[in-house]
Amino acid sequence: MEEVIEQLREANEPVPVPLELPDEDQLVEIEEELFINIPFVFKEFLLTVSDVVYGSLEPVTVTDPQSHTYLPEVAANAWDSGVPRDLIPICQDGNDYYCVEEDGTVVLWSGEEELITEESWESVWHWARDVWLES
Repeated sequence: MEEVIEQLREANEPVPVPLELPDEDQLVEIEEELFINIPFVFKEFLLTVSDVVYGSLEPVTVTDPQSHTYLPEVAANAWDSGVPRDLIPICQDGNDYYCVEEDGTVVLWSGEEELITEESWESVWHWARDVWLES
């Protein structure tokens, strides 16, 4: 995890208006808004690297309700598209969504096929290393 955080920090691209990291209270508000518990490992991700801008993928954020990556908005769109309600999207990629399961596993939901694919990652950190950092 620490190694992935370090790699993401090094890869972080400068932007005109940098993102902010959330605090625990903001995550509680998001959980209440979504009516779902955010898995611990995903909370860690949001608290430590959700301000990183890198590559072609844009993981969800939780500090700016006006952002197109704002978790409640992305989740509403994902669930409307057919993503199962027990999955929390961590990143939209076209019609597909990378989602975190209750146990912290990340899966890929295909919008074209409207199903969870065979692809999965042990945690959001494995996904960040294998997918986000490679984008």
